[in-house]
Amino acid sequence: MATPSMSCSRLACYTSAATLLQILGLWLFVSGFFPVKPTVPGFSGPESYRMPTCEDVLEDEKGHLPPDQLAKMYMVIDGLPAEFVIGRGSQPPEKSLMEAMPYTQSLLSERKALAFHAKAAPPTVTMPRLKAMVSGAIGGFLDVVFNFNTNAFLDDNLLDQFHKIGWKLVMFGDDTWIKLFPSLFTRYDGVNSFYVKDTVEVDFNVSRHLEVELAANDWKLMILHYLGLDHAGHIGGRHSLLMASKLKEMDDAIRLIHTHNALNGDDYGRHTLLVVVSDHGMTLRGNHGGSSNEETDSLVLLVDLWSESPIFPLSMNNEVFQVDVAPTLALLFGVPIPKDNVGVLLIEAFNSLEDEHKLRALELNSWQLIRLLQVHLPHLLCQELRDSASSDQALQSKEFLGNIREKLHHLYSKAKAAHKLWKLSEHDSSRTFANSTNFNAAVAAYYDFLRCGSEWLSHKATDKPIRWILSGVVILLLSSVLLLYILFLQFKDHEIEIKFSSALKNCNLMWHLDEAFVSIGTFLHIFSLGASSMVEEEQYTWHFLTSTLFSILFYMTILPLLKERKTVSVEMNKEEKLDFNLSLTSRARAARGAINVIFVKPFQTYYQIYSLMIVLICGSILRGWHQGGVNWAHLPDISKWLEQAGSSTMKALEITSLLSLMMLSLFALSLLKSRTRYICIASLGIIVLGFLVLLHIIENRPINHSNSIVQIFYFSSGFLVFGTFMISPWIMPLHCHKNIFPKKSSGSHSSDLDIDGTLVGVQNSLYLIGVMNVSSWCLLQLLLQQPVNAVPILLIFVRTMASVIYFSAGQHRQLVEVAAIYFLGMAGHFSMGNSNTLATIDVAGAFIGVSSYSIVFPSILMFIITFSSPILSYLSMVVSISTKNIMNLSLSASPDLSRLLKLLIAFPCLLPLVLNSAVLVAFTIILLVMRNHLFVWSVFSPKYLYVCAGTASVYIGVFVVAATVFYTCTVFFFRAKLLKSGGS
Repeated sequence: MATPSMSCSRLACYTSAATLLQILGLWLFVSGFFPVKPTVPGFSGPESYRMPTCEDVLEDEKGHLPPDQLAKMYMVIDGLPAEFVIGRGSQPPEKSLMEAMPYTQSLLSERKALAFHAKAAPPTVTMPRLKAMVSGAIGGFLDVVFNFNTNAFLDDNLLDQFHKIGWKLVMFGDDTWIKLFPSLFTRYDGVNSFYVKDTVEVDFNVSRHLEVELAANDWKLMILHYLGLDHAGHIGGRHSLLMASKLKEMDDAIRLIHTHNALNGDDYGRHTLLVVVSDHGMTLRGNHGGSSNEETDSLVLLVDLWSESPIFPLSMNNEVFQVDVAPTLALLFGVPIPKDNVGVLLIEAFNSLEDEHKLRALELNSWQLIRLLQVHLPHLLCQELRDSASSDQALQSKEFLGNIREKLHHLYSKAKAAHKLWKLSEHDSSRTFANSTNFNAAVAAYYDFLRCGSEWLSHKATDKPIRWILSGVVILLLSSVLLLYILFLQFKDHEIEIKFSSALKNCNLMWHLDEAFVSIGTFLHIFSLGASSMVEEEQYTWHFLTSTLFSILFYMTILPLLKERKTVSVEMNKEEKLDFNLSLTSRARAARGAINVIFVKPFQTYYQIYSLMIVLICGSILRGWHQGGVNWAHLPDISKWLEQAGSSTMKALEITSLLSLMMLSLFALSLLKSRTRYICIASLGIIVLGFLVLLHIIENRPINHSNSIVQIFYFSSGFLVFGTFMISPWIMPLHCHKNIFPKKSSGSHSSDLDIDGTLVGVQNSLYLIGVMNVSSWCLLQLLLQQPVNAVPILLIFVRTMASVIYFSAGQHRQLVEVAAIYFLGMAGHFSMGNSNTLATIDVAGAFIGVSSYSIVFPSILMFIITFSSPILSYLSMVVSISTKNIMNLSLSASPDLSRLLKLLIAFPCLLPLVLNSAVLVAFTIILLVMRNHLFVWSVFSPKYLYVCAGTASVYIGVFVVAATVFYTCTVFFFRAKLLKSGGS
């Protein structure tokens, strides 16, 4: 007994309910799994200078560190890898880089500066990295999202500590500082950090204040945040032609500060320290945000501004953590260490101090860390802290097998005992060697405790509201089950199956091979997401799934053709044996009849074969265009070869891709024969958009001159696409049978001819809207994407349209058709150079055509650039829907609007939601299971952000498909009703 067919309204309600449940579940899970990092309330005060206890008793004891009159210059060079200044390992920097910063290199060689490789925690974007350097705390992972909309920083930090003791602060450069600390700066001049096309003004706006501020003596802290080097990386990559000049500009700024008379000629200058840091590094392509060594390699450079003799040890490429900057500067400048700090002071920075002050600094750092540990481990060291500190047994080496509480207790007791032993030996002048040994032992013991506590705090998973997380998972599962149930009901609807493909009634098992692979491939992809290496290299999974599916379709297409030829040959041989004396004319006539059997239907088969060959060839080229991923991104590929070939080659390919795309789009429009005048207008619109893109390419994308062209393109494309969507259903004729797809003859009545005219109008209108959407979208991508992606845009367009042609000429279940287009979209996503690391997000393209800073529009453009291929696949489904032969609806019964809508959009809307839901639910569970995995923040969490953003792209694509079909069909049925009522 057949399952009753679900009505269109119920289908829409159930699908909407499942989608809303999915959004709710996703919100609950994300809110629970990525909570805002809990902080210790308040600011550090006098309690920082006493040993921690279990009581909140504040004392007025002062610190013993002397440098309370220091001033500081804090110079941030955004995006500068430490490797550019101090090399990597035993290898010095490249010769060109050293020559670009001669003065800085001389300071290092003369031991007047001290440099470190400072490892930054992911995500490697500016705002969370600045927070880490001023507070010593590692922020929550979702700070990568808040990086584009910075709010005031309310946690304990160095700048507020300096402001509390009366320091005047000035700032010039990246306005992220102003957003983080809106009321602290006496003077400031901010520039926007996201307008990455600007590599000149952002740095000039900083340096122009230097002379005046260096001559002034009213400030105690000056922050200079240079952005040009980071922007040069975004535009041209790590080896950009602009890199050497930007490094030279930074070296000149360091020289100016170091040699200025105001800093070298008075007491004020003699107590000033220059701190040069970078917030993160950059990848080979100049991006950042991920966790690779190139992205996390930031610089910490301490420059002495007054001593004529060397005071720092020779830099040996020491590797530290970025959070170590906060406690180091706090103790150097005599302010309490921020409460949330997990960093460990850099003892080399205290070389000018006595041993007593060095150990005192380590002791204060230990006390601050103990207070933070007690928040997570209540009563840690509370009872036995003072007693254990004097225990001589603590110095005895023993194997430690206890838990973290016992380990921390043991390490701190050992450090305190070593510190006490040094104090005892300090007063005995006859034990100089023993005193030095005891000092080194005390320093090492303090570092053992500090590093152990810091590492535990850094890697400790924050307490997550498990109810929220589990509730989110349960709701996501419920949503996925509901979507699967709705899809199952559609498979049970035999009427839709038969109307779309009557040949499926008699198909054999071999014709289900493609469906089986779609199901198996989906499960293979889901299972692969459980391995971190497969997540990093997901592009290989999608290339395999796509190429294999279309190879199966190719095999299924040519096999019947081979069988028919064999059958015809056998039948002809039998006929010759039965009637050997048949005349030549008769045999020729018989043979001619047999050949007709082969070539009437096989004409479509060859049509499909050519389409599949195009899909497979384009896929092979796209596979080699970008290596992508993480582990093998450095290997040679087509894109790297083209970048080395020069800008002229790149521009020629851009123009060729543009012209080819325009010609294909115009050819697709020319296939539509009805309303020639409007088709000409639509074609003219495509030509205008292409001409604007051409102007943009020819002008080599300059900032000032091209903005107006790009803005005209945005307006024109929006007007053209929206105008086609709104007007096309009203101007397409109702009774025109000259559609681009042949209509099967039937013995229909005149009323059926009216219905057929309406259906033809629906098809033609959908075809026009779909072609305009796809063409305009690809032209937009040629405008926004990097020049090296021009050819991939064309290839993705070609193979998407070729797949639509293939399915329009054959008999396939919609499951396979929609899944194939979905696979093409995902494979194309990685073919454009995207990956599951945040470093491949194209920030530069998001500001094309943006004349003034705005967070909303560039964010939309960034989303459009990143998910261009998946969204293109959804847009192409409108074209695919228009190619279906819905004329058969009039053979059995007059179709109503609800039945037609269900027929057209059930699978194109349901299947992408189901496929995405399967990945979303599966990876949510994987992320929950991997919450304590070593790569949870560097691999799995960035991928989850991509999954969430990909889910949004599915919602947008499905909405566009559903809205387009619904509006078009509604208008045509309304017009048909008006025409019928007027005729009667």
